[in-house]
Amino acid sequence: MAEDETGRLLEKLDIGQKIRLLTGASNWRTYAEPAVGLRPLTMSDGPAGVRGETWDERRTSLVLPSPTALAASWDEELVRDLGGLLATEARRKGVQVLLAPTLNLHRSPLGGRHFECFSEDPLLTARTGVAFVKGVQEGGVAATAKHFVANDAETDRLHVDVRVTERALRELYLAPFEAAVEAGVWAVMSAYNKVNGVTMSASPLLEWPLKGDRPLPGNGPVQGGWGFDGLVVSDWGAVRSLLGSARSGQDLAMPGPESPWAAGLLAAVTAGLIDEARIDDKVRRLLRLARRVGALGEPAPLRRPLTPPAGERALLRRAVAAGTVLLRNERDVLPLDPARLRRVAVIGPQATSVRIQGGGSAEVFPSSVVTPLEGIEAALGEAPVEAGDGYRPEVTYTPGLPPHTRPRPLDPAWTRDPRGGEPGVLVRLLDAHGAELHAEHRLSGRIVEPARVAGAVTVEISALVRPARSGSWTLGVGGWGLISLSVDGRTLLSDEFPLDSDDPTRVHVSPPYRCVRAELTEGVESEVIARRRLDAGTGVATLLAAAPPPGDAPTALAAAEAAARAADVAVVVVGTTQESESEGRDRDSLALPDGQDALVRAVVRANPRTVVLVNSGGPVAMPWHREVPALLLSWFPGQEAGHGLADVLFGRAEPGGRLPTTWALAEEDVPVLDTRPRDGRLPYEEGVHIGHRAWLRAGARPAYWFGHGLGYTTWTYEGMEAPSAVSGDGAGVEVRVRLRNTGPRRGREVVQVYVARTDTAVDRPVRALAGYASVEADPGEEAVATVRLAARALSHWSTDRGRWETEPGAFTLLAGSSAGELPLRTTLTVAAPGPLAPDASMESALR
Repeated sequence: MAEDETGRLLEKLDIGQKIRLLTGASNWRTYAEPAVGLRPLTMSDGPAGVRGETWDERRTSLVLPSPTALAASWDEELVRDLGGLLATEARRKGVQVLLAPTLNLHRSPLGGRHFECFSEDPLLTARTGVAFVKGVQEGGVAATAKHFVANDAETDRLHVDVRVTERALRELYLAPFEAAVEAGVWAVMSAYNKVNGVTMSASPLLEWPLKGDRPLPGNGPVQGGWGFDGLVVSDWGAVRSLLGSARSGQDLAMPGPESPWAAGLLAAVTAGLIDEARIDDKVRRLLRLARRVGALGEPAPLRRPLTPPAGERALLRRAVAAGTVLLRNERDVLPLDPARLRRVAVIGPQATSVRIQGGGSAEVFPSSVVTPLEGIEAALGEAPVEAGDGYRPEVTYTPGLPPHTRPRPLDPAWTRDPRGGEPGVLVRLLDAHGAELHAEHRLSGRIVEPARVAGAVTVEISALVRPARSGSWTLGVGGWGLISLSVDGRTLLSDEFPLDSDDPTRVHVSPPYRCVRAELTEGVESEVIARRRLDAGTGVATLLAAAPPPGDAPTALAAAEAAARAADVAVVVVGTTQESESEGRDRDSLALPDGQDALVRAVVRANPRTVVLVNSGGPVAMPWHREVPALLLSWFPGQEAGHGLADVLFGRAEPGGRLPTTWALAEEDVPVLDTRPRDGRLPYEEGVHIGHRAWLRAGARPAYWFGHGLGYTTWTYEGMEAPSAVSGDGAGVEVRVRLRNTGPRRGREVVQVYVARTDTAVDRPVRALAGYASVEADPGEEAVATVRLAARALSHWSTDRGRWETEPGAFTLLAGSSAGELPLRTTLTVAAPGPLAPDASMESALR
């Protein structure tokens, strides 16, 4: 009935009205059409929080752990709950379409945006992504699977031509999107890049396999169309041509109101260059999405929030522990017992300036952040006072490194609005004569979107800066065009900086800083004023930032050593920075920046009871990892970082995470590393061998295998049961793995099953993840994990025949705790060849 009604509504629109709907009305909204009762759709980033329509630090959001942390939980129920939390947040902000999840793969550890993606593995990514989609859409908000497809690196991401085989596409890069479609995702986002010579907004992949109908049995040999009935929205600015994109499966060009479609699509249809039936299909999909989210016809009834407000922070806190990976725990340093501690040394700049999220378009503004230092102090403050001594453990803090010398946006902790005196800055919009048109108080020197005021020519940010140290400070203005900066009335910078990029993140979100030096005196306020002319085509983002004078590295390191030596235990927090890991650029190195490796080694020498906590979105090199008794990986843990990490440190919660990506000891060991195009092309020469598959083919051993992670108990794998033979008709396989908790406390284990095949005519991975399940048990208790393997786990994509096929013969099934620790194995024989049945797809792996 709903589809019939959508068809009748379509008949009410003329071609001009239809075409108008296919380009956004603004940055984040689509057009309304009163003639059919269509209201605007509001879209928002992102994967770790819902920002809403504006970049305004006064409009805060809940911040989840990064998607890498969600995948590290290997816990679909938790991810589904977090998706529901995002849906609740979206509805609060009037958002109907959430631009998440990101389903691209960790092909190379140098990928700069991996914090926003789930994992290196298509099955883990698919199952995590499906849980995310279901959680969001159960809350009445559309999820958007992105970025379709092979958008796995940031270098030249707008134009790079990814060269990849059909088999690798099907088995790796398309697989998570296929799973999302089969789970009912309502929207898919086309990527910026090209695949095999065609930009994705004009790619035939949008028609087949994405929208192609799946053939019925006996209707021919071709398989593999998914029948997606939702909307294909472009990445922002990704529709860069008229005819190619309009003739493809692309449905909506964002943002608006300008786009190639807005400029020329009506004329192209009128001239017969585009079939109006294509336009009708695109509009029908937009109306279908609007109906699903309650923006068409009668408003949908409000849904009960999936997570009540009182439980939101508790859920976020639980998610921190669930995604934290315990890589190493020699001599059972963890969990820490407060009753045995008198002094805890917390060390490292990120203990007080923790990265809770990655940089770029998905950033949101948290209402609060609990740092690791605050979490540790709170946990020990709640510890019972020992009866005899009446003490609680003392917590000391030292950064261990000198202050960073890279500018950071002005912070209200040490700046004041020069007009009102409140912490923060004053933002003014000026006309061509310098007269004030608008003024407002803001909390940060990062003004991505100032108010839109007619006649505004210049944006001005000013603040009274109260430095904590005397010396030569670095002051910077981020933006493009004519820029000036003055300190106490003295102009230090006045120059024009032409736009040098078409990357939306670099232009509109994180423009480069133009820096000068200024002598400032501790405790003495100086008025700093930055101005930028709002020239057309230069964006509106303007940033005013500062960095203190360089500190003395040996002195800072000596202070850290002294603090560690005087403590019962040292907790060192290290990680990546905004400059080393962010959207818009790939990483130059896996090494931790700013001398952090030396800091770790110095602290471990000073105190053998040292816990290192790594705060990064993706893998980093840890040349000291064997020297550290306890090593935790927190990823970007979201706003409840400190509380969740303290829960793990003191044993209130088990570290639930398992690695979603293989971690190397050194960059030169990584078998698939390249993210740099050559002559505009990035060849995926490794085929289906990425992640742990690539390590196994190379015969190399990483520092930590995909799937690795320790808990606070131990497990023994005792047995494995599986059928000895199956037919090749597409049936799945059920594997039962028996294991026992041999440690001192209740725990959770993620049981992983891999498939291998040695006698084969197909270029297969040495082994690949085929399924997984988690179990919990008390000390001494046996548990049985039931792991369901889809028929897809035993199949391969035949490019010659255009279908999934299962090669007859003997497969080896291996079970254990990681790709490198698989103590159990059995043989499964596929008795008869044959293509997969239509329902033997990725979906069967998700039941």
